[in-house]
Amino acid sequence: MATASVDVLGVRHHGPGSARSVAQALEELTPDLVLIEGCPELDGVVELLGDAAMVPPVAGLVYAAETPKQAMFYPLAEFSPEWVAARWALDRGIPVRFLDLPASHQFGLAAQQDEDEEVTERAPRPDPLATLAAAAGYDDAERWWEDAVEQRHETAPERFDAVREAMAEVRVLDERPADDPDVLENARREAYMRKILRAELKALDPQQRIAVVCGAWHAPALVPGTFPPVSRDNDLLRNLPKVKVAATWTPWTSARLSYDSGYGAGVDAPGWYAHLFAHWSRPDLARADVATTWLVRVARALRGEQLDASTASVVESVRLATALAAVRGRPSVGLSELDDAAQTVLCDGSRLPLDLVHRTLVVGEELGRVPDSAPTVPLAADLARQQRSLRLKPGAALTTVELDLRKAPHLARSVFLHRLAVLGIGWATPADTGRTTGTFKEAWQLEWRPEIAVDVVEASIHGTTVEAAAVSRVAERAAASDDLAELSDLVGACLLADLPDGVRAVLAVLADRAAVQHDVPALLVTVEPLARTCRYGDVRGADVTQVRGILSATVLRACLGLAMACAALDDDAASLLRARIDSAHRGLALLQNEELDQAWRQGLESISDVDSVHGSVAGRATRLLLDAGQLDAEEAARRMSRRLSLAAPAVQGAAWLDGFLAGDAVLLVHDLDLLGLVDAWVSGVEEEVFEDLLPLLRRTFSAFSAPERRTIGGRVSRLDGTGSPEVTTDLGIDLEQATPALLTVARLLGWGVRT
Repeated sequence: MATASVDVLGVRHHGPGSARSVAQALEELTPDLVLIEGCPELDGVVELLGDAAMVPPVAGLVYAAETPKQAMFYPLAEFSPEWVAARWALDRGIPVRFLDLPASHQFGLAAQQDEDEEVTERAPRPDPLATLAAAAGYDDAERWWEDAVEQRHETAPERFDAVREAMAEVRVLDERPADDPDVLENARREAYMRKILRAELKALDPQQRIAVVCGAWHAPALVPGTFPPVSRDNDLLRNLPKVKVAATWTPWTSARLSYDSGYGAGVDAPGWYAHLFAHWSRPDLARADVATTWLVRVARALRGEQLDASTASVVESVRLATALAAVRGRPSVGLSELDDAAQTVLCDGSRLPLDLVHRTLVVGEELGRVPDSAPTVPLAADLARQQRSLRLKPGAALTTVELDLRKAPHLARSVFLHRLAVLGIGWATPADTGRTTGTFKEAWQLEWRPEIAVDVVEASIHGTTVEAAAVSRVAERAAASDDLAELSDLVGACLLADLPDGVRAVLAVLADRAAVQHDVPALLVTVEPLARTCRYGDVRGADVTQVRGILSATVLRACLGLAMACAALDDDAASLLRARIDSAHRGLALLQNEELDQAWRQGLESISDVDSVHGSVAGRATRLLLDAGQLDAEEAARRMSRRLSLAAPAVQGAAWLDGFLAGDAVLLVHDLDLLGLVDAWVSGVEEEVFEDLLPLLRRTFSAFSAPERRTIGGRVSRLDGTGSPEVTTDLGIDLEQATPALLTVARLLGWGVRT
């Protein structure tokens, strides 16, 4: 029985030479149906590829409806053979469909594999291009493909026949067993491709023809005369798990074209490939020399970086690149020759200037666009609307936005970006605002990545607008958390994102959790984020009354339980508690609330001079009280003297000293009495104990700056050996000779001096 004819066009994904050959082949073959490698779920949105508003690079996005994080991307660039084939067919009204194992089955198989207790370890997948390259004497598969396929100009049918035959030989050499996971996955995919192809052959008239555009590896398996029995393919596809999926198109970037995608291919130089394809496909560039136009772009980019690049240098670079290609036996100039020539002539042999323009030229910074009619979730539509209204245009390049929160438009942008952060949509990340200490300034770094489309879909389960989804998300996180620190941070995040409903939901949970929390370190860790929320919430006009109430109750409960929490601590527990005490102290310093400060000082006093309290914690409490003016220097010296006495354990003395001195060396620099006590204690430690103390002391003093350590060393050298400052009467100055200089200085200062 006669059937429609099938022409299998095996390509290299994202190959400009393959794209050019596909365009030529389709013009010669004029098929009645074009089948493209890709999951069939994309059939429902394939017509959008013919929309004038669809600008590559774009990607087909297929995701599991219930678990959007399970997603696949099928990127298409202007120079992708699949894009060229789809646009060619759609422009002529010819049907286009996809053939591959449906994503619904692929996701189902992946979920099933995750559930299996024993997962077979996958062997490294052989690279068919590397095999062919090695056979041709190449050690670089990409370079071989460039020379043997991309840059040759035989007729399209001959080229595809040669590629298919070469791949058939490579497949014969594949010795992996049939149960290898990669082999089995590939077999299922090709079985489904043949299933679709059989159905299309049955539906078409015998005089019609089908063009199949697929990866070169699959080409030998899709020639109808070589098909295995239908029963064998059915056995591979029987009882495959299935999940519900959805499909759409999303913008892609040039940089992401180098990543493995739905069909496992990537290119290192999408900008260069776009340049090649433009020369091969545009009549206005067809007669221009590829090397010349590329090096002109390199020179222009170098000038943009304030680097010299003369026209004469460009001419010499072109000559050198052409000569290099001839010496290396290449059919035409490639990117490696152009890079070598540019580095030698335009960059004076240095690679650094070339690296400066690598991203913009070799990789590219293009961000594609999809039409508004593309299927999308309501949350994505609201996100796009707010981006337009706030003038925050997505872009592939990394940009920094500085916001002044005193201005209403800037405050609105800040709220929007904080809401995205709450939702886990990673478009914007906080950046350094410089040396300013004001609370009215914010800086964000914006970089739109294609994966953000998945983040948006995943976040859409929480709501149809950015605000509603953010409120739902924080409420869900709060309900699932028992961590007071996380809940405190969520309160702050809600205030920054202007989510009053979210604040109420989180505070309700926080109040319940804090009321039954008896762990003092857990209570202490909530103080700083809540205090920061109270302190800086006023900048945005937020009502923090309820937050202040929870903070006050938390501080009072922590202060009452502090003494008991400090009993019988080991070194690790003491280190943790000391860090929590410092955190709470920083938080309370932001508020300047006398009632809370008084309770906090009483709590510190209850642990600062108690022998049963670990030295690190007691020393830190003593220092905080000294800095707050609750202790005078004499009392601090008394406590230090007792803790560092020879009767006290030396290790505990070192721990107390570490807690007392943590932060800065100003006490030892300006208080010779305290310095003398430390010096006398160190001098009196027995030799065998000193070896154990040395790491502890070194850790303490290593936190000081080098100038501080030098100053302390100089002051120690002037002590009399007993810990007391040495009294020096002879300054080594001849006052008689110095008198004229002293009188001159006195007159300059305006002092009245009698001679």
